[in-house]
Amino acid sequence: MMIIISVDDKEIQAEEGTSLLKVCLDNGIYIPNLCYMEGMETPPSSCRLCFVDIDGEKNPVPSCSVKVREGMKVFTNTPRVRGLQWSAFELIMSNHRIDCGSCLSRKACPLIKISRHLKIRLKPFRVGHINSGNEDIVEDHPCLIYDITKCVRCGKCLHICEKIHGRLYLTFAGRGVDMGISFFGDSDDETIPCARCLACVKICPVSALLSYERYEHSPEGSSS
Repeated sequence: MMIIISVDDKEIQAEEGTSLLKVCLDNGIYIPNLCYMEGMETPPSSCRLCFVDIDGEKNPVPSCSVKVREGMKVFTNTPRVRGLQWSAFELIMSNHRIDCGSCLSRKACPLIKISRHLKIRLKPFRVGHINSGNEDIVEDHPCLIYDITKCVRCGKCLHICEKIHGRLYLTFAGRGVDMGISFFGDSDDETIPCARCLACVKICPVSALLSYERYEHSPEGSSS
């Protein structure tokens, strides 16, 4: 059933029960987001960027986890929303190495888009680079290179892996600022589908996951 909602005082027609974030994005209303993927039944809301204010709600809510309903009044740029988005983005960037010149995602980087939308310079924030792990580039997988200093912990690689294969060949490991991607499975190429798939590489928004071939041809790989 089609319903009418209001977003920033603009009336929008939408299918009842659709994700509010999807409705906004489909109608040209950008809401910052990193972890959302269309078709997710239960979005993780882990990036904490897609907050909106909804009339009648006490606090801002992540728009990816809200279903639209008739008469809903949504506001995407209130001071409360912007404050939460700035804080979330600052935390993400505090653990993200900025090297846009050599990054393979620079032409379609969501971090650049978010920084422009929030009117925040894309630079390391005052928290500093807080990753305390010993390894920046993890090369213990037969098919994949993982750069923990670029990873934004969005979880898209996990979602696409499970969706395609029905199980996970990679997962999050560690806690807090030390959390990163860890790999499951035998190191033998014949026992894992990664070499034939590489969906996680394609879906990664910041090129934290690369195939060995792509890494070797990247500015970072060729200089190492």
